[in-house]
Amino acid sequence: MNHIGYACINMELSQQKPRIYTGRSMIKRTFQARGIEYASQLGLDNVKDLYEIIKWNNEHDFKFFRITSNLFPWCSEYELQDMPDYVEIKSTLRQIGDYVKANEMRITSHPGPFNVLTSPREHVVQNCIKDLSIHGEVFDMMGLSRTPFNKINIHIGGAYGDKTSAMKRFCENFNLLPDSVKSRLTVENDDKASMYSVKDLYDGVYKVIGIPIVFDYHHHKFCTGDLSERQALEMAISTWNDIIPVVHYSESRSKEYDDITIREQAHSDYIYDYIDTYGNVVDVMVEAKAKELAVLRYKELHNKGD
Repeated sequence: MNHIGYACINMELSQQKPRIYTGRSMIKRTFQARGIEYASQLGLDNVKDLYEIIKWNNEHDFKFFRITSNLFPWCSEYELQDMPDYVEIKSTLRQIGDYVKANEMRITSHPGPFNVLTSPREHVVQNCIKDLSIHGEVFDMMGLSRTPFNKINIHIGGAYGDKTSAMKRFCENFNLLPDSVKSRLTVENDDKASMYSVKDLYDGVYKVIGIPIVFDYHHHKFCTGDLSERQALEMAISTWNDIIPVVHYSESRSKEYDDITIREQAHSDYIYDYIDTYGNVVDVMVEAKAKELAVLRYKELHNKGD
């Protein structure tokens, strides 16, 4: 293991007063009433707090972090450069990027599940391209590398009864993306047997367009593609060339709560088992609800540094 990180929310900082967090948003009715001016104000506050989280991470030896995909509320409804606070936002993002690079940190993102490049519906694909383009624009403003080191990671989307055809559409639609996204895009295995395993992604996506695969340990338990954990992990790792691969790790919430209504796929608050990378050097993104607290407890439990 190289580095172990967490996603989006810092529990310690978000619970102090004043809160430091990047989740300021609003409902659609508020956006319609207050418009881009208020969205810009919230976005600037989110970006400023992102800088504080990044600095906290570095001071506490967290070199790997996934930023939120919701820095700018309702950003699909406007262009970032039209925000009244754009100049200050852009300047702050560049400061963050400079700080990240100076301290040898790694920043990634994971846009939401509504980003479906396999969709047969044109408007769904266009909305996906818009959202992913914003992620690429933000990383460019930060001055981050146009490589999967600063990955923009997604699930490829629905199978629509024909995985082969759906993956073909994904690869075709991939070519519609701007270079700021194509150069950073990665795909991740799914947590349902009817969806996409590492083997599916390797054969149907990687072999066609060459983008890396993020191995998710927990998802693999539900969609193996007839591969062992180690086989799937190492197949995914092989797609990263000379960049340190990213893997996702979580455990079932059913470990912590005696409740038959909990889906096995749901993430636990903390993680307990040793993360076996089988001797491979990877960056591990922990997807646990307790965020950095889960990573700190894991390190204490297994006496592991980065």
